[in-house]
Amino acid sequence: MILGEYATLEAIESMRRKLGLDLPLGEQFVRFLRNIVVHGDTGSSIIYETSSRDLILDRAPVTLLLVGMACLLAILLALLLAILAATHKDGPLDHLIRILPAVTLGMPVFWVGLLLIMIFGVQLRWFPVGGAGEGGLDRIYSLTLPAITVAFSQIPSLVRSLRAQMLEVLESDFVVTLKAAGIPGRVILVKHVLRNSALPALMLLGVNTAYLIGGTLVVEQAFGLKGIGSLLFSAISNRDFPVIQGIALYCAFFVVVIGLLVEIASGYLDPRTKGEP
Repeated sequence: MILGEYATLEAIESMRRKLGLDLPLGEQFVRFLRNIVVHGDTGSSIIYETSSRDLILDRAPVTLLLVGMACLLAILLALLLAILAATHKDGPLDHLIRILPAVTLGMPVFWVGLLLIMIFGVQLRWFPVGGAGEGGLDRIYSLTLPAITVAFSQIPSLVRSLRAQMLEVLESDFVVTLKAAGIPGRVILVKHVLRNSALPALMLLGVNTAYLIGGTLVVEQAFGLKGIGSLLFSAISNRDFPVIQGIALYCAFFVVVIGLLVEIASGYLDPRTKGEP
């Protein structure tokens, strides 16, 4: 692929030696691991002829900001909907909130993105239909619609989990005692009910991180964002294996980091999860 279709045998053999493909397989694997661990190097791009690490890190800010905004929106909207549903149990609002997530859960994320572009970008002209902006507030404004699209796929499961936990906590004995003591309902809801209900939803968000990243990469294509997603699809089209490999490894590392942060946060919410010293 590097040398082209009509490369000579001498050129191919020279390239094999340059890439270290003439070495034993075990030695090749050790060199591969050493380059990743020591230098964070996942090889050179076949198409761009530069480090795949540099290509990925150059596109990473857009993707990381999009993931962060999507997580924040998903958490805020899930909290709002779950609180409304739990505090209006079996009422019209509760039924509406329970039905909508069930319907939206089956919608493909790229289709949701195209729908939002048509409504809020083309018809209402509230948001740009593509691009990541020039930076600062303009970038955040440009990424708002893609972030809503990505968050859209995470909200249904978070709402169902958080609502179920909140209903269970609201019916517990200590909440009844707090109400009998005359503590305001808003204080009980925020300080006690939410804290005791958030752990399962937080763990679910951590588990869904891989799906969140995958949805982000697809949404980048729909909105024409120059992030890791567009780089990945370009690398797949051109069979640029080092770039594909690098993106997979960096995304896997990011998922592990998010899992660690979720464990730390769960220990703060419920000290019993820390285990015995």
